[in-house]
Amino acid sequence: MPGLRLPDREIADRGKAIYRNRLKELLEPTSRDKLVAIDVESEDYEVADETLDAMDRLLERQPEAQIWVERIGHPVVFYARRNHSQ
Repeated sequence: MPGLRLPDREIADRGKAIYRNRLKELLEPTSRDKLVAIDVESEDYEVADETLDAMDRLLERQPEAQIWVERIGHPVVFYARRNHSQ
């Protein structure tokens, strides 16, 4: 059963916090400029060169993921929403 879908603002806030508090120091030394897709509920993540690759691999493990995507090592962040009804 799918979990409660979070509002976009909460996904962004959680995603930024997970990246800053847990993943930044881990990923920046080896994966700078790549993209990290983060499931804001499980805190599972996937790193890839392309947004959809990271999201697709994360969704294989976490089919109900609510995903925040961030470019590793850069202050600019973005949220990628995927239609889950496909």
